[in-house]
Amino acid sequence: MNTDSSLINSALRTIEIEKDAVNELLSRIDAEFENACRLILESTGRVVVTGMGKSGHIGKKIAATLASTGTTAMYVHPAEASHGDIGMITSDDVMLAISNSGTTEEITTLLPVLKRKGVPLITMTGDKQSELAAAATCNLDVNVIEEACPLGLAPTSSTTVALVMGDALAMALLEARGFTRDDFAVSHPGGQLGRRLLVKVKDVMHTGAEIPRVTAETALTDALLEMSEKGFGLTMVVDDSGQLIGVFTDGDLRRVIDSGRDIQETRIKDVMSSNYKFIGSSALAVEAAKLMQDSNVYVLIVQDEQPQLTGIVKMHDLLQANVV
Repeated sequence: MNTDSSLINSALRTIEIEKDAVNELLSRIDAEFENACRLILESTGRVVVTGMGKSGHIGKKIAATLASTGTTAMYVHPAEASHGDIGMITSDDVMLAISNSGTTEEITTLLPVLKRKGVPLITMTGDKQSELAAAATCNLDVNVIEEACPLGLAPTSSTTVALVMGDALAMALLEARGFTRDDFAVSHPGGQLGRRLLVKVKDVMHTGAEIPRVTAETALTDALLEMSEKGFGLTMVVDDSGQLIGVFTDGDLRRVIDSGRDIQETRIKDVMSSNYKFIGSSALAVEAAKLMQDSNVYVLIVQDEQPQLTGIVKMHDLLQANVV
């Protein structure tokens, strides 16, 4: 039975072997890598990734990474390709084939058809002299000295290196295309990052009759009823033309009570504040959240043009939109 130390030693050995294998890639980011990038950048079609077995799993991940970072990509199973799916591939596409041996039969079978279609071929192989590498327009060398598997059988270092090479390719293309955080968000609308970069204040703000508002001559007691009914903890104060001239908050109410004023006789114009935090409707919702946190407030006025009132947004709205 393995001791605790032998389990740890096995894990450490695995990591060291794979780390060394990845480090070897540094010397292989060369003209072939640059040519592969240019081939993809100049293509008007997709990157079609293929691979068999464990290389296929790595291929699916590479295709997904490319697709989410600005390079249109898809994965095609090589066995399915030879039974009709190769019809999905056009001369506008670029094929990226992954095979550690460079002799995977399911892939080499496709070579004559790819050549006839005029599809450029980028390969990732562990043997630069292999049939697949020889047929490639560009070959990316992913050779490893040893697998981390002590039996030398299970693909470990080789699949790790192929994955890292795929990431290097995707990130080089991302930067070459000028792919931005906003572009990434468009590809990930369901994720939190997508929501943070896509949701704007106007998407979550309250407008129209939802906004608590009173006129300058309104009695404080009536203003309190408006605040209670709308539930924002404040009310807008507008002039006769509907333009915003101030706000009155729960905090202002506490100050009025502390001062000993008669709330029955007080007009809202005498106790409102003209100093308030606001944000534009086109600002990102996450910007509104930061402004609220920095200012220690939980409600923001939305104004696109002062003194015009556009809307109102609460921290609760931002929490519901999952942007904070």
